[in-house]
Amino acid sequence: MYEIDIWRAARVMIDLYDLDARWNAGMRADHLLDQGDVEGLYTWLTIVKAIKELQKIEPCDKDMRN
Repeated sequence: MYEIDIWRAARVMIDLYDLDARWNAGMRADHLLDQGDVEGLYTWLTIVKAIKELQKIEPCDKDMRN
């Protein structure tokens, strides 16, 4: 998977799951580990890291305080 695809997948996960994006991506990684798909596991762990970075840069509306 290309690096740009990792970042795109991370952005989609944030758009879909908001604050639960990392948790959902982690669950996908766990499922792939259970299936013995090491390459898929690595991909989703990389997406989890990208989500973490994006959420640092772009706090969502729920994180904003008045």
